[in-house]
Amino acid sequence: MTATHVIDGGQAPEGASGAPGRLISRSMLVRFVSIAGTATSFYLLLSAVPLYARSAGASTGTAGLTTTALSLSTVAAYLVTPRLMARYGVRNILAVGLLGLGVPALALAVWANITLVMVACVIRGVGFAFICVAGGALTVSLIPPQRRGEGLALVGVVSGIPAVVALPLGVWLAGQVGYRPVFAAAGLAALAGLASVPWLPGSRRPVGGSADLDPKSDGIVATLRNPVLAGPAATFSATTMAVGIIVTFLPLAVNRPEANVAALALLLQPAAAMAGRWLAGRYGDRRGSAALLVPGVLTAAAGMLTLSLTATPAAVIAGAVVFGLGFGVTQNATQTLMYDRVPESGYGAVSAMWNLAYDGGMGLGAAGFGVLAIRTGYPAAFALTAVLMSAVLLPAVLVPAVLAAAGRGRGKRMRGAGARTPDRSG
Repeated sequence: MTATHVIDGGQAPEGASGAPGRLISRSMLVRFVSIAGTATSFYLLLSAVPLYARSAGASTGTAGLTTTALSLSTVAAYLVTPRLMARYGVRNILAVGLLGLGVPALALAVWANITLVMVACVIRGVGFAFICVAGGALTVSLIPPQRRGEGLALVGVVSGIPAVVALPLGVWLAGQVGYRPVFAAAGLAALAGLASVPWLPGSRRPVGGSADLDPKSDGIVATLRNPVLAGPAATFSATTMAVGIIVTFLPLAVNRPEANVAALALLLQPAAAMAGRWLAGRYGDRRGSAALLVPGVLTAAAGMLTLSLTATPAAVIAGAVVFGLGFGVTQNATQTLMYDRVPESGYGAVSAMWNLAYDGGMGLGAAGFGVLAIRTGYPAAFALTAVLMSAVLLPAVLVPAVLAAAGRGRGKRMRGAGARTPDRSG
């Protein structure tokens, strides 16, 4: 497939000449502004908002509901964003998302109470979903197809570094200067990204409308029904379940004197994931991302199994690093594969589905692991999670292979009968 974009004021068919194409264009640099602003705004408040709610007199359960409101509104908005993109345009939805992320944070800086905090979390969750889906579709359209894996890895680094820094920084700043300056900083970070939107490229055809897989259905519905996309999404969701488990329960699972070990592990895990994404992108563009899916999941499962040795600090650190590498490889491989399997009009639906797998998996993992750990203890629960991660490979890898083989066999029979098979690859 040749993706044609309007870049830097002119029409540029990426990869039409067979050359790899330039990875960092002026348009991509402009896009980095909103990527970094989104990550900074989102993660500055991710832990700071529940702390503020608790300090304002809310119960522990109510404080936790701020994160729940954020997550549920994000997941719900993923389902409708592709249709909104098809109707109103990618850049408009991205701009609305940045407003939704930034304005409520500024409102909290002026006047904050528990009710307003909850409303702000819902609006910010919807805004974040719009940014993830619309921004993801726009970003992948700016990457040369021959370097898609490497480009997505680079985007992961640009968003990952602000996220790693902003998450602890928000909590630290709240303790040093108070919550209102943190709210203001988060709002301004998102609105700084909004200023870059008019400079982003347009497109001669909509990016991210309904997928061509089923023109009578909404894009996300058609994408969910397609096994060659659902397989990688399910595989990725299994690894994100483990991420939700690690960030929620690892500090509780390690022995109390080793609390600093858990903090170090939680720092090294996302750093290793960024390295894994980069390595997978470089390799996948040269050898194919499909070959990385099984090694990535098995590496992540091995890391999870190592984390079950919660009484051994070295094992906890090593497990976090190994899991992070495997998760980063799986993250890049699944995302690249899914984008490769749809035309450009399906980018929005794929972006929504991939992000839905990410957030949905994290939420399910944290909820299910808590119930399991009560019955088995933390070490056994970590080990069982590793087994589950490995088991999901069987249907996710075999089902698309069987369907593809059946399709090839049907194609041969039709050609033998003189029938013509239409090409819908775009």
